Amino acid sequence: MTIYRERLWASPLVFISTALIIPASLVVFLPINPTAGVIVAILLYLAVVVALVVASPVIEVTDAALVAGRATIPLAFTGPATAYRGEAATLARGRELDARAWLLIRGWVSPVAKIDVLDPDDPTPYWLVSTRKPEALIEAISSARARVEGSADQL
Repeated sequence: MTIYRERLWASPLVFISTALIIPASLVVFLPINPTAGVIVAILLYLAVVVALVVASPVIEVTDAALVAGRATIPLAFTGPATAYRGEAATLARGRELDARAWLLIRGWVSPVAKIDVLDPDDPTPYWLVSTRKPEALIEAISSARARVEGSADQL
């Protein structure tokens, strides 16, 4: 069962700024053939939009695992989590970043959540994940982990 789900869509500004591919391709193709130039410009922009949408990773917390993009970690191996916003998020992504950390960072999503990894066999000390709602993600991980631990105690 999915407890939390978020897709890291590109911001509207990214979609607007990528529209600059239209005049750039028009400059190249209009002298060759005006009709082809317009068609190529539109198709190139649509290809960029599709690529941005398809490449948008999903963050999901289920009953058993945290999924961030293509990576999955069982909740049993997740430890304390911390939310960072503003300057603290910039520091977490920059000067305070551990080179061994697993990252799912998107430049258009400033807040991040840091989730410690408790697996002794995993060299990754923590995951750093871009999220627009870090507090909600952390709450979902905590509540799902509490359910998992509660059901394990009942066995």
